Amino acid sequence: MANLDRKYDVLVIGGGNAGLCAAVTAKQAGCSVLLIEHAPQVFRGGNSRHTRNLRVAHEKTHFVLTGSYSETEYWEDLLRVTAGNTDEELAKLTISATSELLPWMQSCGVRFQPSLSGTLSLSRTNAFFFGGGKTLVNSYYAIAARLGIDVLYDSEVQDMVMQGSRFVAAKISHNGFPKTVEAKAAVVASGGFQANIEWLEEYWGPSARNFIVRGTPYARGRVLKSLLTQGVKSVGDPTQCHAVAIDARSPKFDGGIVTRLDCVPFSVVVNKEGRRFYDEGEDFWPKRYAIWGRMVAQQDDQIAYCVLDSKSLELFMPSVFPPVQANTIEGLATQLGLDATAVSNTVREYNQHVRDGKFDTTVLDDCHTEGLTPAKTHWARRIDAPPYYGYPLRPGITFTYMGVKVDRHARVAMDDGKPAENLFAAGEIMAGNILGKGYLAGIGMSIGTVFGRISGKEAARNAQQ
Repeated sequence: MANLDRKYDVLVIGGGNAGLCAAVTAKQAGCSVLLIEHAPQVFRGGNSRHTRNLRVAHEKTHFVLTGSYSETEYWEDLLRVTAGNTDEELAKLTISATSELLPWMQSCGVRFQPSLSGTLSLSRTNAFFFGGGKTLVNSYYAIAARLGIDVLYDSEVQDMVMQGSRFVAAKISHNGFPKTVEAKAAVVASGGFQANIEWLEEYWGPSARNFIVRGTPYARGRVLKSLLTQGVKSVGDPTQCHAVAIDARSPKFDGGIVTRLDCVPFSVVVNKEGRRFYDEGEDFWPKRYAIWGRMVAQQDDQIAYCVLDSKSLELFMPSVFPPVQANTIEGLATQLGLDATAVSNTVREYNQHVRDGKFDTTVLDDCHTEGLTPAKTHWARRIDAPPYYGYPLRPGITFTYMGVKVDRHARVAMDDGKPAENLFAAGEIMAGNILGKGYLAGIGMSIGTVFGRISGKEAARNAQQ
């Protein structure tokens, strides 16, 4: 049971994947550890409980992974989606370390399921958790309990007490009562600020009010803001984030993975004027799904619509919400609240420019358009087989990329370029070091797990000095 009158060796702020990995690692190193989780116990785990997998480098087939996925290919994939906006040293450190993660995770009780096939194209690159993210989180909490890690739920960090570059204490609200927690070293793993709509609005303007937060409503960025006002160096563009296209009918917070829409590569996507605005078939979906949230956010009223026909309905995992259905494109447009003539003209023009090829969801196929702007470069088929289906899209924000700068030892950097004496970071609060823009499916969990372990190890070493 947590004892707030004692001074812990290591304080971990945030009870998701990164924080749990840090806490377990620090405890295994012989330290007393207190983990503070903002959420009540039933909602513990942050965004991690909505995840399904992590991206892993490996040289040969594994029971949960097919083929091989070299560190070089992993790096090239990351370089492509970030357009070079990444810290090469930290990125390559993370990629290399993923090859060692699965045995350690299994030793903590995490179980994996056999590799998945299908349109996600992830069987070679991503290891899927048996039971999903919530089971993963529960496994880590179970080992935390066995190891004797103290956990404090319903506890929001209100402020970080710093003396220059040294962490001293955290001022928290526990069940509504103010407390102060001291520790020899601290790991911040408290996520981004995506649930703080007012803060998002500072960078996005009024359009932020139309964003849907896919995960925890507790990620309000209070720890991040406190640190940035006390000389901690920031990293990342505040308008960059992991944002995907999700069903516009989703709840404002915590809808999770079931609200994501994976139909874009097999559809045409139109804005409220009924016009296409980007190449739906640019690349494999796991390398492009996280750009669509930003693109929808840039449309008028932050809304867009997928339009597809019966040939494509079974090619993707459906949303938790049923599609809108009609026997004509005009009828579908009307049900979606769009101008029927505009949508019909867009689909007709698209169909006229489709060039037939060998349709194959497992490769970058040769089904494409010619003479159409924007082009559709892969998986382009005419939308001509009724009934027709549609989904309304909103930007679903997962986590923000602006965070704290760190080094390879997970030490938080100060504005003068020197590392903080005893403050470390892991997970979404530092992911912007590696994700300057764009996203690769599963890499967020990879960053959190790798830097969770690094920060726990380094915080323990610091506390024991």
